[in-house]
Amino acid sequence: MHRQILRLAIPNIVSNISVPLLSTVDTILMGHLSAAHLAALGVAAMIFTFLYGNFNFLRMGTTGISAQAYGSGAERELAYTLFRALFLGVSLGLVLLLFKTPLLDAGIYLMNVSPSYEAMVRDYFHIRIFTAPAIFAIYALMGWYFGLQNAWYPLWITLVINLFNLVLSVYFVKVLGMGVAGAACGTLIAQYAGLLFAVMLLYRYRHLLHGVSWREIFHRKPLLAFLHVNQNIFIRTVALTFSLAFFYAQAAKGGEMLLSVMILLLQFMIWMSFAIDGFANAAESLVGKYYGAGNWPLFAKAVRYSFWWGGALALLFALVYHLFGREIVMLYTDQQPLVRESMRFMPWVALMPILSFGAFIWDGVFIGMTASKSMRDAVVVSTLLFLGLFYLTRGIDYGWSLWISFLLFFLFRTLLQSWMFRRYGRALR
Repeated sequence: MHRQILRLAIPNIVSNISVPLLSTVDTILMGHLSAAHLAALGVAAMIFTFLYGNFNFLRMGTTGISAQAYGSGAERELAYTLFRALFLGVSLGLVLLLFKTPLLDAGIYLMNVSPSYEAMVRDYFHIRIFTAPAIFAIYALMGWYFGLQNAWYPLWITLVINLFNLVLSVYFVKVLGMGVAGAACGTLIAQYAGLLFAVMLLYRYRHLLHGVSWREIFHRKPLLAFLHVNQNIFIRTVALTFSLAFFYAQAAKGGEMLLSVMILLLQFMIWMSFAIDGFANAAESLVGKYYGAGNWPLFAKAVRYSFWWGGALALLFALVYHLFGREIVMLYTDQQPLVRESMRFMPWVALMPILSFGAFIWDGVFIGMTASKSMRDAVVVSTLLFLGLFYLTRGIDYGWSLWISFLLFFLFRTLLQSWMFRRYGRALR
């Protein structure tokens, strides 16, 4: 079991780590221009995290359903799952393009965007919004590959996207001097290059895709089941991204300095979460496979060992953040006021991996079981607890209250999902 987990997790970790690497490069590029550029990039990226992150159910739901079909040997259902996910993804991407102007206006209002950097936020948005159909199609394809226990294809896809994005962003920002618009252009071109590559990789599975009936793809019962799983994951993700958007919006209320500090601190969260997600993705694939096959001893091992590996990696991140927190902050910015203010929060940043890793692993387990309702409920309740804790304590120290409440949001999820699994076990829904 350890070997199976590592076979899936290692390429996932490499793939996932390359994503914050790109975010790191963009943050460094903006952080060395001005605090306004850094704030604009952070807010604009958060708007897209909210928009696109809410549709990550296309990846998660597709993984769970595909993994169970793979475990039970239902090859026809594998093909239909892919086409349903692709159809839904491209359709949703086109809907976002249709409503791009009101979505941007709402994002600027809700994120408390300052007039000092609003124009940069708008420039970034109007370019990057055209990535929506490509990103949603990539979600579907990557989820399908994960369900087939293939972690290498998602790795290659991610590396292709991020290599294009890295090179183009540096070129557009540093050479052409395009600022935040340059970062957005790099992302736009990279996503469509990644989609083309992801579609080319389907050639290996062409034997599964022959003779597909469009009538069967849109057959009412399986289509409704697919939409039901994704509906619950969608609600869960809305609550999750709302929490992150709320965090950014409240930081923006504290002024440009506090917002910039929180953007820097979130880089630590991003690096850790994407790495831990490697083991969460492995849990999705293995738990789904053994759940679909009804192999309960291996199902239990997949759950247990995923937590062991995720916990070990969390301890490693905690140690690195404790020892090298200042040095990491100084990679992002050379502005000493930002560095000094960030260091006030570093003890809690070092504790963050220990407090939060369980939430990521449990999500992987619940996705593999397609227990989307339970996962939804855990995140919604945790969001309410996070909001309540922040409003109760914000009068003491605004910055500390915001950061610690946000960290405990992940601990709340861990505790709730642990209780759910202990109580309901394989009967989770």
